[in-house]
Amino acid sequence: MNGPIQIPMHPQRIVAEEYLGSLIVLDVIPVGAPGLTLQNYYFKEALTGVADSGTYGSPSPEVITSLNPDLIITGNKDVYSTLSKIAPTLEIPYGQLKNAHEELTFFGKVLGKEKEAEAWLAEYDRRIAEAKAKVDAAIPADATFSIIESTDKSIYAYGDNFGRGGQPVYQALGRKPPAAVADQIMEKQWAEISAEMIGDYSGDYIVLTANDRTVEDFKKDPIWSSIPAVKNDRLYVWPEERSWYYDPIAVLAQTEELAAWLTKQQ
Repeated sequence: MNGPIQIPMHPQRIVAEEYLGSLIVLDVIPVGAPGLTLQNYYFKEALTGVADSGTYGSPSPEVITSLNPDLIITGNKDVYSTLSKIAPTLEIPYGQLKNAHEELTFFGKVLGKEKEAEAWLAEYDRRIAEAKAKVDAAIPADATFSIIESTDKSIYAYGDNFGRGGQPVYQALGRKPPAAVADQIMEKQWAEISAEMIGDYSGDYIVLTANDRTVEDFKKDPIWSSIPAVKNDRLYVWPEERSWYYDPIAVLAQTEELAAWLTKQQ
């Protein structure tokens, strides 16, 4: 993104402001990462002892300098000029690497771990195919799916590359959003909607992020209870700590979790 940079052949001290999942897959543990990502539900145990490099999106230059990195990885263009003065900095904007294959293939080349990336992706593909086959056997091929997040203040619908379950549902399992909103959702990747618009964005199945409400809570809600997916017990609710992440490790775990739920719907 910022012209050619020179990095060590096998960097030993990486500060990873983003893309931790791919690094862990390749058995590359950073020396520093943002506190928020250190709490990733899917791999936080692998990061025990990794230094907190500051607020996610607003790293601490002083802390990062003290870690003496030989490579910094970020997805945030706003901090590039600051970080690049500390060590060689690789900027990969969010969304540029669109799936597990693109992400791991890229980092396999960067870190000299091509064989490790290929091996992990082969197992990833096997497990994804197994999960998809189970879902395809249980759920009609034309059934539509919605990825929605509900908070106290707002409601959002999401596409296939914005977390919340979009990657496992739309990419890994190959499912589709409601036709009327598919182009909008997939192009922009998100849409803020009002309570009155929920029906327009709701498919036959809904994967819903909500921190403090359960399926039963939504069934009792006067608006949500009128949605067919809710009435037909085709609503899956999980908290943001499980749905927000979109790294390869999270996507694989999320796909298998959702497949287990969907196969029970038969």
